[in-house]
Amino acid sequence: MRQTDRVTTTTDQIDEALAAARQHYVDRRPKTRALHEAAVGLLPGGNTRTVLYHPPFPIRIGRAEGSRLEDVDGHEYVDLLGNFSAGLYGHSDPVIAEAVTGALGQGIGPGAHTAREVAMAHALCERFPTIERVRFTNSGTEANLMALAAARAYTGRDRSLAFRGGYHGGLLSFPYDESPVNAPYDVVLGSYNDAEQAVRLIEQHADALAAVLVEPMLGAGGCIPGEPEFLRALRTACDQAGALLILDEVMTSRIGRAGTQPLLGIDADLTTLGKYLGGGFSFGAFGGRADVMAVFDPSSPTALPHAGTFNNNLASMLAGHAGLTRVYTPEVAERHTARGDALRDRLNDVFGRAGAPYQVTGLGTLMTVHATTAPIRRVEDLAGADERLRELLFLELLDRGYYTAGRGYFALSLAVTDEQLDGFVTAVADAVA
Repeated sequence: MRQTDRVTTTTDQIDEALAAARQHYVDRRPKTRALHEAAVGLLPGGNTRTVLYHPPFPIRIGRAEGSRLEDVDGHEYVDLLGNFSAGLYGHSDPVIAEAVTGALGQGIGPGAHTAREVAMAHALCERFPTIERVRFTNSGTEANLMALAAARAYTGRDRSLAFRGGYHGGLLSFPYDESPVNAPYDVVLGSYNDAEQAVRLIEQHADALAAVLVEPMLGAGGCIPGEPEFLRALRTACDQAGALLILDEVMTSRIGRAGTQPLLGIDADLTTLGKYLGGGFSFGAFGGRADVMAVFDPSSPTALPHAGTFNNNLASMLAGHAGLTRVYTPEVAERHTARGDALRDRLNDVFGRAGAPYQVTGLGTLMTVHATTAPIRRVEDLAGADERLRELLFLELLDRGYYTAGRGYFALSLAVTDEQLDGFVTAVADAVA
């Protein structure tokens, strides 16, 4: 009975602490609240990008510079979210700014091919060796949709294998099951990091299977790294079944010198890209084997159509090329990845020494805090996490001047300094103490 009483009291304390933190958040942000209330009358829930919402209402930024944000109420934050990994360069990198200024000086929307898309394509093919041919899109979502289209056309099959917890864009999302807004593809779902089950599913559906679509690390699913034996088993099974392996590196292409494929020893048939590769502007790309990508060759009478008014827009082409070739060079990428790995180790050490019910998973500069100490290999392992504790930590860190995602996710930009990371580790230790 005493044990039950203690559990009940602890639960009550969490609820009370969370209620107090939410009220403190509201009290400090009258302008943000007013803007939210105005937005509710114009946008569903005051929102046009679901992931940015968090209760009691989301922050609204008035100004951003370098690694810092200032909300409309004048509170400053160190930006550790990095626009969900798209903001790798921070908010005012001079190289990117110069490239964009140059783009504006060359005219907006020429509606024709330019030399800039050739340069960007060359930079991507040189950086990611498994990409022999590439096409541009406006987002990672579009890139994954078009990669699946390529696989279906090339193989003459319709079915795809994806994994629970996988996120391949707003129209290809599988948090636990298929999202109701998904594109109406024929998709079979497997359990992430279960190599035996995945191979069995590939064999079972081999005659109808066009592709296996997988992230080397579940991104929105909680930054859960794919185990090398699992991902390599997919490569082998795809070869045997005649299906294409599509690696979604929209997030993980920033890891190391050339994404995760060289680290894993895996060559994907198709790779999808996005996020930071547009230099902070809208961008997506998909590419891979020349024979597969030939299905989009418009000089062929049987080519697949692939439209997109802004696929080769100058701002994304120039900013993306400048960022990839002059700022985020392979050497910088390696150092930045190691920096993220070190931060994750430091945070887990803080949680362990404090006996706090949290852990951080991820790869390099992409990571998520989970309110559970149980081992995490797949999204199903997160069922027992206490989301109240995660929200409480999120609000406490906001109050200390550190901006992450409400779901516990953060992605380091190049603009974040070592001193700011030291301050963040201290803030986390203070919050859980």
